[in-house]
Amino acid sequence: MVHGGPDAQGIPHWDFSTNANACGPAPLAWEAVDASRYPDPSYTDLRAALAAHHGVTSGRIVIAASASEFITRISTAIALGKPSAGVFIPRPCYGDYAAAAAARGLREVERDAAALVWHASPSSPLGRSMPLAWVDGAVHVIDCAYAPLRLSGQRHRMPDTAWQLWSPNKALGLTGIRAAYAIAPEADPLVQPLLDLAPSWPVGAHGVAMLTAWTAPATQHWLHESLATLRRWKARQLDLCATLGWRCEDSETPFHVVRADGLVERLSRLRELGIKLRDTASMGLPGAVRLGVQRPEAQDALARAWMEITR
Repeated sequence: MVHGGPDAQGIPHWDFSTNANACGPAPLAWEAVDASRYPDPSYTDLRAALAAHHGVTSGRIVIAASASEFITRISTAIALGKPSAGVFIPRPCYGDYAAAAAARGLREVERDAAALVWHASPSSPLGRSMPLAWVDGAVHVIDCAYAPLRLSGQRHRMPDTAWQLWSPNKALGLTGIRAAYAIAPEADPLVQPLLDLAPSWPVGAHGVAMLTAWTAPATQHWLHESLATLRRWKARQLDLCATLGWRCEDSETPFHVVRADGLVERLSRLRELGIKLRDTASMGLPGAVRLGVQRPEAQDALARAWMEITR
């Protein structure tokens, strides 16, 4: 699985390859980081804060080291209970769904034959949502990584019978802090197996601080204000892409898919100039690039670099 962000060449000066909120980091979450001591291994206060934020009981909150770690852990739980079970993976999508399934011996099948059904609201790389198609008897997981960053479109209701996977670090502009949580359906029998499969302290003090700050009204207010800025930046970025002759697909998020003649072939050249874009081939969408919405100065740097390498 190919990921965005820093690589063997270091930190990109202008990074369009990640989906982090370009307005971040969120001040309250950043200031709360304290790694001077162990967190509570049972995460009692954190689970209570997250439960209150979502209006559920704390027994339904499962803390995870990251969204990817939870994807692997629930795939493991399914495989232990039903070896060689089927999993439905929407395409194109985040590559860790398939990677976790393959590592645990789960078979990729059509939705109606699946024991585990993945859904994203909105998804990556397309940045769009689809209504959840229900399969009786299957475990449904809705990846909500980009739900807090939705800039437009309809919010589909999340059924209480589906798991919800939340990873706020993207919305907070703190992708370097790895921490996530899932909300289980009421009295779901998978909760205890998932807790049993977790290592001690799956989330360190930095992650606890970030997730706790996520529930604070001040942080949610900052996020709400940042969405207005991201809408303006996205409109500007779409206009700029059009002037470059790039074809942008519709999305609900502060990232979008772009196609242009020679763009994928020139990604390494752009990287040499300090600009990183995300090839979507590993997500099942060859021949395209996912572009995170960035500040105007980053957008202008991208345009200059493209014109330099194509003149």
